[in-house]
Amino acid sequence: APRSVPTTEFRRFYDRGDLPIAIFHGAGKIAWKVDIEKLDYHHYLPMFFDGAREQEDPYRFLAVQGTYEMLEKGGPKVLPVVPQLIIPIKTALNTRNPIVICTMLKILQALVKSGDMIGEALVPYYRQILPVMNIFKNSNANLGDKIDYNQRKRMNLGELIAETLEMLETYGGEDAFINIKYM
Repeated sequence: APRSVPTTEFRRFYDRGDLPIAIFHGAGKIAWKVDIEKLDYHHYLPMFFDGAREQEDPYRFLAVQGTYEMLEKGGPKVLPVVPQLIIPIKTALNTRNPIVICTMLKILQALVKSGDMIGEALVPYYRQILPVMNIFKNSNANLGDKIDYNQRKRMNLGELIAETLEMLETYGGEDAFINIKYM
């Protein structure tokens, strides 16, 4: 059964005005108050990842969109932060909420593709992030279009898990397959 989603740090920081973002009204975009390249990724990226489990807008939109934009522009800044992203990834997956899980799986795919060695850097953490995927891998509930602003393609949870595992294997180097196979 889905678990309740507690308030995130992201929401607290946003409500206090402590995040360098605002909604760019009418465009479905984020207005960054600072160049993304200048952000402290160790501070902000885990917080945005954590905010991705928010159910309510504007928090959800800002966190998800902000995460994608930071991954897109982060370059070499993303890899050193990977260990700090594991808890937010795991927390989102453990909500057992299919919409939150789908959002995080798509973010995980973007993370893996965002830079060299990131796929390999995730392998030691498979034990923490793959078990929930195991529970839902045969789930074929179609979640429609309310999943993700960034990628509006329709997808069901089982397909998304299969696609994510395939991507983890592709980008994870030689140890990835054996670790995925034995989950």
